[in-house]
Amino acid sequence: MLRTFGATRPLGARDDKEALRVCGQDPLRNVFVAARVMEGGLLASGSALGVSDDGQLRAVCWTSANIVPVECDDAALEALLPRLRRHRRRASSIFGAAEQVLPLWDRLNRSWGTPRSFRAQQPMLAVTSLPSRCGREIDPRVRPARPDELDLVLPASVSMFTEEIGYPPFTGSDRDYRNMVAHLIAGGHTFVVMENGRVVFKADVGSCALGVAQIQGVWVAPDRRGKGIAVPAMNAVVEHVLATIAPTATLYVNGYNEPALRTYQHAGFEQVATFATVIL
Repeated sequence: MLRTFGATRPLGARDDKEALRVCGQDPLRNVFVAARVMEGGLLASGSALGVSDDGQLRAVCWTSANIVPVECDDAALEALLPRLRRHRRRASSIFGAAEQVLPLWDRLNRSWGTPRSFRAQQPMLAVTSLPSRCGREIDPRVRPARPDELDLVLPASVSMFTEEIGYPPFTGSDRDYRNMVAHLIAGGHTFVVMENGRVVFKADVGSCALGVAQIQGVWVAPDRRGKGIAVPAMNAVVEHVLATIAPTATLYVNGYNEPALRTYQHAGFEQVATFATVIL
């Protein structure tokens, strides 16, 4: 029998501590939402929903362009469903822990239609050991991108997004996407290898909260793939991240992407969970 939850409501700034408490039940899986909360995301109207039980927040669902359930069991998903059905026009993806995303999508797909892509098996990996202490090869060229390199990093970011998602990250003006890339660079969260004035390797820390940094946007220039630069470059990124940003680094990857899985395994990552993504 499903447990019955009480109030389901939009969350606001006054809920940030409770939302972080919920995220903190599994910081590795919940770092994306925790980071958005710490960045002040709950100030934006409609950015998240909460489900309470006996007056205490028990589950959260991020409801911006990305729908991300946090600590949602079947009862919480049922409680959220009437509100989530209204978000179809705003949502570009649903992602997160597979055991929450898949039953949520089962409930939504009849009214939301066929997705662009359905990725049910995405290993989520984590690493806590410095590659330098494990004898792993580190590419000394890897470094944080500089703000004046934005115009060099932007094409690599666009290429990575388009290859991964299947469509470009913007139509018309690139202003918003450009600002997002610039923000990552300004925060020291974009790492690059440059060769002859161009980016041949890139990785970003897209979310950081609760002692966890989530790496995303890993990309190697097409003409440099298969040349042996990915593993030492990833080792260098992990070294930078663990030494300067957070004690644990995570990422998730499509289960069918065997070359990427091998690269991350060689960089010390081990699977700790399974994610799923529905691209709308």
